[in-house]
Amino acid sequence: MTVPTIKLNDGREIPQLGFGVFQIEPGDTAEKVRAALDVGYRHIDTAQMYGNEEGVGKAIADSGIPRDELWITTKLNNDGHGRESAVSKLDESLTKLGLDHVDLYLIHWPRPKENRYVETWQGLEDAQKAGKALSIGVSNFQPGHLDRLAAETPTVPAINQIEFHPHLVQRELREYLQQHDIALEAWSPIGQGKGLLDAPELKEIAERVGKSAAQVVLRWHIQLGNIVFPKSNNPERIKENSEIFDFALSEDDIAAVEKLHTGERIGPDPDDFG
Repeated sequence: MTVPTIKLNDGREIPQLGFGVFQIEPGDTAEKVRAALDVGYRHIDTAQMYGNEEGVGKAIADSGIPRDELWITTKLNNDGHGRESAVSKLDESLTKLGLDHVDLYLIHWPRPKENRYVETWQGLEDAQKAGKALSIGVSNFQPGHLDRLAAETPTVPAINQIEFHPHLVQRELREYLQQHDIALEAWSPIGQGKGLLDAPELKEIAERVGKSAAQVVLRWHIQLGNIVFPKSNNPERIKENSEIFDFALSEDDIAAVEKLHTGERIGPDPDDFG
């Protein structure tokens, strides 16, 4: 499997397709990640909050794949905000993952009511300078949060990982990220099976191009330039989700998918959560 890459503002290149382990049980994680690696995935997205970093680490160790061929992301838990804590929490993650660095370390949620995300970001800068995180970014940050980081710190996040799918096409935030050269990673890219894939418009496109509705949505993300990491417990679906580079959607198809926008979130509002 040949996966295109996205060049980040720090000069590094991230595989545009990865495998996510959100809501995969810790005891099942190693098996599922191994299945993804066997198919050809080389980008794995985990988080301290998921409780399954050890499983990811076991799969990496068992795979025999050279470390420099893998892209491993983890995210800071909500109880780890603070400059020193952000670094110490990463040290814990590295132990669980069995690694000496991650490729990407993200602040999982801004927690604006706690009002510590700027000093937390400084902790991520420290981790990057120490070589513990080669790239750093954020998750679920809104333009106001990003503006404050830009005003008070020297490092622009390489990535903002946000809820983004055809039911929630965050146009203003997407435009902001493009203007500031911050890559967009889409979590829940196919809507967590909450009815999106039953849309007649998706079924029509899928039938015409000879793919599944999920593959159509993932291809839509790819053509928008998003980074995606669909999660599945099903080995066949893990493989299916990777088979999105042998077809293309037309401009009309892309527009039709975007018209499915309802504005409804699956996850919490970043201004209120945490």
